[in-house]
Amino acid sequence: MNKRSLPMRVDGLLVSNLEAIPGVGISRHFGLVQGSTVRAKHFGKDFLAGLKNIVGGELRGYTELLSEARDEAMQRMVAQAKAVGANAVLNVRFSTSSVAQGAAEILAYGSAVVLDRE
Repeated sequence: MNKRSLPMRVDGLLVSNLEAIPGVGISRHFGLVQGSTVRAKHFGKDFLAGLKNIVGGELRGYTELLSEARDEAMQRMVAQAKAVGANAVLNVRFSTSSVAQGAAEILAYGSAVVLDRE
């Protein structure tokens, strides 16, 4: 997936954190679409992260884990939008929650729409 800021294209769909694209009308609204994933880190990396906690600094293993999880959640959200016939997902947001010790859920959600023109 592309790492630049929104709006961007993911699997052919326009994805934006804006509620509307300036100068572009919305001809159809399908409602909420979402994608999520629950991820846990490998025990060895979790142990090393615990050691890093003592001395401070970035926990790169967790940074990578969350980045991969965001990408997967976004892909699943876009797949759901494509399945209903949307050509864009607007007002995209992310949510993170802890579901178990060492595991987190990443949720991507937004409004599936058909834009008049892109």
